[in-house]
Amino acid sequence: DLGNLPGLAATVQAVRPDLIINAAAYTAVDKAESEPELARTINALAPGLLAQEAHKLGAWLVHYSTDYVFDGSGNRPWSEADTPAPLNVYGQTKLEGEQLIAARCSRHLIFRTSWVYAARGANFAKTMLRLAQERERLTVIDDQWGAPTGAELIADVSAHAVRQALSQPQDAGLYHLAASGETTWNGYAKHVIAQAGRVQPAIKILAKEVACVPTSAFPTPARRPHNSRLDTTKLQATFGLRLPAWQQGVDRMLAEIL
Repeated sequence: DLGNLPGLAATVQAVRPDLIINAAAYTAVDKAESEPELARTINALAPGLLAQEAHKLGAWLVHYSTDYVFDGSGNRPWSEADTPAPLNVYGQTKLEGEQLIAARCSRHLIFRTSWVYAARGANFAKTMLRLAQERERLTVIDDQWGAPTGAELIADVSAHAVRQALSQPQDAGLYHLAASGETTWNGYAKHVIAQAGRVQPAIKILAKEVACVPTSAFPTPARRPHNSRLDTTKLQATFGLRLPAWQQGVDRMLAEIL
């Protein structure tokens, strides 16, 4: 329970791990606006405590953060050197978590990622497919840009990076991790619907149109960044990687769920 800080510290002290991977977070972006203390405990104070305990043990800490640390301005991919400016409580708490880790534990790998999905559980693609089978017209946001990134890719890259960092501790630090390429939520939806028809010809798609609408058409308590593009140059150069196009992972996920 990341909300129980004394219990978290006691667990780490009892287990004495060589490596801690923190893939947990408070991710209810809109709810965080009304629960800032809980979001801060889970997204900032708990990772900071894990970093403190990892440092005492000489252990490594792997942590996942988000493009929401940026304000989403402009149209070029964000690099690790860019100045964060979160638009919402979720982004603010994730940024504080990064800062506490960096200050307390030198042996860390922080991966900022975006638009994450997995075959298991709810995700944007599954929602679009369900709606496309129920409605003739969908309206999907077309002024937010990013790269859909699979949990599978994140896990594979993390494992590779950890293996290298264990023997090359100078590679510790902050990295941007996302699939290559870019699209909008609207483009993502269109790709999912078209690919689903190719993978499973028997699927009954009612939707004839996926209309473009601005973010303002769907008001939410928390502001969202328009530009979630992440520059992965540092990650690819440091760890000798070539990240796949976002369509590749999405297509594999669709083949798995259909």
